[in-house]
Amino acid sequence: METPSDKRFSPTKQRPNRRKADLAAVLRKSWYRLRLSVRHPDRVPTWDAIVLTAASPQQAQLYDWQLSRAKRIGRISASTITLAVPDPNGQRIGSGAATLHAIHALAAHYHKLGLHLDPEDAYDQQVATADSNSTNNAASHMPMVSFLAKRHILLLHAGGDSKRVPWANPMGKVFLPLPYMGADDPDGPVPLLFEHVLAIASCARQAFKNEGGLFIMTGDVLPCFDASTMILPEDASCIITVPITLDIASNHGVIVASQGEIMAKSYSVSLVDNLLQKPSIEELVKNNAILDDGRTLLDTGIIAARGQAWVELVKLSCSCEPLILELLKSRKEMSLYEDLVAAWVPAKHEWLQQRPLGQELVSGLGKTKMFSYFAFDLLFLHFGTSSEVLDHLSGASSRLVDRRHLCSIPATTVSDIAASAVVLSSKIAPGVSVGEDSLIYDSSIFSGVQIGSQCIVVGINVPGDNGKTAEDSFRFMLPDRHCLWEVPLVGCIERVIVYCGLHDNPKNSLSSDGTFCGRPWKKVLHDLGIQETDLWSSTVMQDKCLWNANIFAILPYFEMLTLALWLMGLSDQKTNYLLPLWKNARRVSLEELHRSIDFTKLCIGSSNHQADLAAGIAKACINYGMLGRNLSQLCEEILQNDVSGVDMCKDFLDLCPKLQEQNSKILPKSRAYQVHVDLLRACNDEAKACELEHKVWAAVADETASAVKYGFKEYLLESPSKMSASTYQNKFDGCVDRFFHPRSVKVELPVRVDFVGGWSDTPPWSLERAGCVLNMAINLEGSLPIGTIIETTKTAGVLISDDAGNQLHIEDVTSIATPFDSNDPFRLVKSALLVTGIVHDNSLESIGLLIRTWANVPRGSGLGTSSILAAAVVKGLLQITKGDENNENVARLVLVLEQLMGTGGGWQDQIGGLYPGIKFTASFPGIPLRLQVIPLQASPQLILELQQRLLVIFTGQVRLAHQVLHKVVTRYLQRDNLLVSSIKRLAELAKIGREALMNCEINEMGEIMLEAWRLHQELDPHCSNEFVDRLFSFADPYCSGYKLVGAGGGGFALLLAKDADCAKELRQSLEADSSFDVKIYDWKVFLQY
Repeated sequence: METPSDKRFSPTKQRPNRRKADLAAVLRKSWYRLRLSVRHPDRVPTWDAIVLTAASPQQAQLYDWQLSRAKRIGRISASTITLAVPDPNGQRIGSGAATLHAIHALAAHYHKLGLHLDPEDAYDQQVATADSNSTNNAASHMPMVSFLAKRHILLLHAGGDSKRVPWANPMGKVFLPLPYMGADDPDGPVPLLFEHVLAIASCARQAFKNEGGLFIMTGDVLPCFDASTMILPEDASCIITVPITLDIASNHGVIVASQGEIMAKSYSVSLVDNLLQKPSIEELVKNNAILDDGRTLLDTGIIAARGQAWVELVKLSCSCEPLILELLKSRKEMSLYEDLVAAWVPAKHEWLQQRPLGQELVSGLGKTKMFSYFAFDLLFLHFGTSSEVLDHLSGASSRLVDRRHLCSIPATTVSDIAASAVVLSSKIAPGVSVGEDSLIYDSSIFSGVQIGSQCIVVGINVPGDNGKTAEDSFRFMLPDRHCLWEVPLVGCIERVIVYCGLHDNPKNSLSSDGTFCGRPWKKVLHDLGIQETDLWSSTVMQDKCLWNANIFAILPYFEMLTLALWLMGLSDQKTNYLLPLWKNARRVSLEELHRSIDFTKLCIGSSNHQADLAAGIAKACINYGMLGRNLSQLCEEILQNDVSGVDMCKDFLDLCPKLQEQNSKILPKSRAYQVHVDLLRACNDEAKACELEHKVWAAVADETASAVKYGFKEYLLESPSKMSASTYQNKFDGCVDRFFHPRSVKVELPVRVDFVGGWSDTPPWSLERAGCVLNMAINLEGSLPIGTIIETTKTAGVLISDDAGNQLHIEDVTSIATPFDSNDPFRLVKSALLVTGIVHDNSLESIGLLIRTWANVPRGSGLGTSSILAAAVVKGLLQITKGDENNENVARLVLVLEQLMGTGGGWQDQIGGLYPGIKFTASFPGIPLRLQVIPLQASPQLILELQQRLLVIFTGQVRLAHQVLHKVVTRYLQRDNLLVSSIKRLAELAKIGREALMNCEINEMGEIMLEAWRLHQELDPHCSNEFVDRLFSFADPYCSGYKLVGAGGGGFALLLAKDADCAKELRQSLEADSSFDVKIYDWKVFLQY
């Protein structure tokens, strides 16, 4: 018989082997979704609005600048409304009241923009223009409530004064640097904590589906979990929790989950019974908050409100002005995590009603429920203290950290910078040393500065010391475990230099273990001869602590540095000189600094610093390098300098003529031309940039032709009349036999489906880097769908016909010349006549050819039809002319053929059709391009299981590969680092996939297909569409993997079912669902010719 305790919710019983999330995997997936939602919000919904709370109007101004920057660099969609909302009058009102105030401010912002007047929201304009005296009437708010109820809002609490991370106060703690995965985009801006939070939140957006809602996060935590799997109950609020040990729980909020109500058989969601704040063991036991595994549930600070719960919250917010005024008058605060959330938990109502505005909260929100979503694998990265920041850069997550990002660093023989130091957006001169595990950010540090280990240096701009050598420069040393930063103040010319110990807690008082620069206050005062009254006014009623100590002097720069050494206990100079200097100077506290930051000067200074760094990197790349940097991206940063940005770009443009002269033997012309195009666009010369673009693509075609064999490019460019048949025969032995004999050849080929690796086969990538592809040859509906018949005829010329009824007779084959019209249905065969040498050999003077082609595959299939048909024609022409019909030679010739056609394309399609079965193919740059085809010795078991589980489906969506290809190749020519890393990963996955198939691990192959599909969308978000997304969403429960074949955009899809039964169910479900007008093809692996 089941006892009541058996019903106890136990996540450990349900998931005994749960581990914390793989940080790298979670962040990569989240960033992929973030970029996709920004680039293609119609396909991947993004937030309608992103709102940040701020401590003051000045901080809100900084946050607005940061939000605009995030839009500019592609972190926030252009369609998303962004807003920074300060606490009213700069007075703290608590996170709960700040939440209501932020929603109210967003409503006012929408009203100001007039966006709420959308007809679908049926807004009554008479209400919108009503007298302000009626705003307290609940009915007057209903139109706006109706409007906001349909919106998806991300609210990030980023206000406060960051006492424990004081160096982050100027920038805002949420915008501190966090260079996880920065190496993926080394020419891009330094990743910030805010951007990683946005990435996680972008996955959470899909949990709301089409129902409006609010998602609240905090600015000092990075909660790493796959938020796309999150379950949010309808018409309720939900708090995200994670199991933790009891010692941690004693310092945080704890959620008590219901024992009796578990939602919809899901062990992830449960009703919240109670809320506990920093509970003792006794409280946890009393409230039945301890799980069966001895842990409890931590309140992560992530809260969602959906449906009716969101509507009620909007109603309360729209009428919250009187409540906020009451808080301001009483100087009280309303907490989000204690007060507001308690309104959704009936067990807390009695307690809440005794709190400030508790009755109003219960009345407005108390009718809706709160659930808890258990994120078992959530990894909780807290950035609450300076030491925690360094821990996250040097601890278990350090493998993700890019330790050198957008920085200028001298040679190791003239500086001493530890390998573990993190240097970001900084310029460091010779004669500088930086210790282990230190962070240097947004700084310019000149000779003579020594920075110890585990230090943090932010925004420091030490000026050059009048051209002195490193040995003669001003000497400054920052001891181990210290922080140093600069702050521009309103009305102050000099930037104030600020410093403290890494472990100093500015909130600890003089009488309770307070420290400054790692030393107890009493020792600091004694050693320096400072009196308490020098630091704290006798009228101050607060505790005497570092936060309110008037210790930082405002003086000329090097005098401030000298005093810094003295205050840190490092000065050799006599106290009787420095003490009066310090006492007589104007001095400020951290608290006053926080209130007086000149955010405008801070933003301009940061932009100009970043622009100068980017300009230095770009200049070095052009003058000394091989143009391996993304100059287009660097120029975007350079142009943020409004004064000199354009002039710097024009200076780089003037250097373009020298680029090919300097590196003509090794620098691809396509890359040199692309750099020229990018710089023209940076200088706003769009007309010249467009004129030059055709040279980029002509250069790609030339480079591809050169990769076939030595001299082949020059041969293609020559006029047929300039070279006799015998001359060509001597130069290209075996390519063409000038003496024709009446004969006929027929070539039939299968289509190919690619598992992974596509794009690494495409020029110019494959001409410069290794490529790897895993694909498979298949027949469709029991036959080989692609073929050609070529016959010799007594009539001169060439007669071409296709399966669409098109026909063309070319009397003089020497008239065939590029470029071809993109609408010419015969350009494929014409290009084949060119690359096989028949046109240039002029060997059809007394004999002709009849060429018939067919492709029994839907147009735009993605099965490599065009390339495979080209391979069939080329192979047939070489057979009939007794040329070199070796498959590798045919594949290389088709590579050139596609460049002549103007479609581009790589080698994997023709390889897929020319070689039977499943094969892993690698390419190696060189002249000629070397292809290594490795057939997989597939077991009958593997073949059978693939044929039972893999559905080959035509989506009905026509796609044109060259449109996708043009965008991807352009990004590669620009050296887009995200694209380069994505293609590298695709090639790596091809190797992993080969092993998976050889070991018959088909489910692992499914996971590889899913990652490959994500990477394809990273390369170009338009490779999918709404129909394809809906198809894959429908198939997901049945499948271990899926993707579109080829470049994507439509055509055929591969659905790899979890097993044979799932494949049958999926097939039946698709055929029964009239909303999916798809055709499921019968197919077989084509094993031999």
